[in-house]
Amino acid sequence: MKYWRETLAVAQRILAELWCRKRSLIFWAIFPALLLILNSLIFQERTQISLAQAYANALSPTLVGAALFFSCLGGSLATVVSEREQQTLKRLFLSPLSGVSYFMGICLAYTVIGLAQAALMYGIALSQGSSLKGNPLASLTIILLSITAYVGVGFLLGTQLARRTEDVNSLVAAFGIPLMILGGAFLPTAFFPQSLLSLTRFNPIYHMIEAMAAVAGGKSLVDQAVLNHTLFLVVFALAMVGTGGLAYQRMVRVERQL
Repeated sequence: MKYWRETLAVAQRILAELWCRKRSLIFWAIFPALLLILNSLIFQERTQISLAQAYANALSPTLVGAALFFSCLGGSLATVVSEREQQTLKRLFLSPLSGVSYFMGICLAYTVIGLAQAALMYGIALSQGSSLKGNPLASLTIILLSITAYVGVGFLLGTQLARRTEDVNSLVAAFGIPLMILGGAFLPTAFFPQSLLSLTRFNPIYHMIEAMAAVAGGKSLVDQAVLNHTLFLVVFALAMVGTGGLAYQRMVRVERQL
């Protein structure tokens, strides 16, 4: 119960701060909506399919490959950096807050935001007549694993590499954009040369998109086309939770010396 109370307290504080500012929440709603519309129009024009089918095809890469990336990875990275700059972490160190609770609190806060983005994008796709055949629980599982992985990477970058707010954009651009492109968020991997295809198997974004697309097409999590991608995401998410706790402890030691 102690960890659960601490996790809820951290999540509520982060969501309250975001709600007070509102700008980030508004942009995180506008960005996925516009990107889904643009990707769907491009899909329809290039493949000559119906608009409803184009929205269904564009939903998976746009949601887990781009929308959750910027909100959950970029958002968690910005949260850690801003708390470091505002000396909030100094006050947290005086409390018995554990590293796991702090990480899970950030993860819970951005899970709420990520699920809101998913609901928005599913609503847009359904409003255009898209038929989404996938199992809702399977889709939710992939979304939650993706959020955990993104928050873990953002937390790791924020605690180990970022020191100032200016570092956020450079880190997202340096690490994130190439991974998004290589994962198929903007360009289908079917267009990739063989040399790049061999690298995609190490890219979590690629596994997110492939798993989500397969589930959206009606396949189950135990289907071979989904299982390998899902197992990769499970292992990656667990690794991020473990390294997140260790990164927090290291950050505590560094900050206390300053």
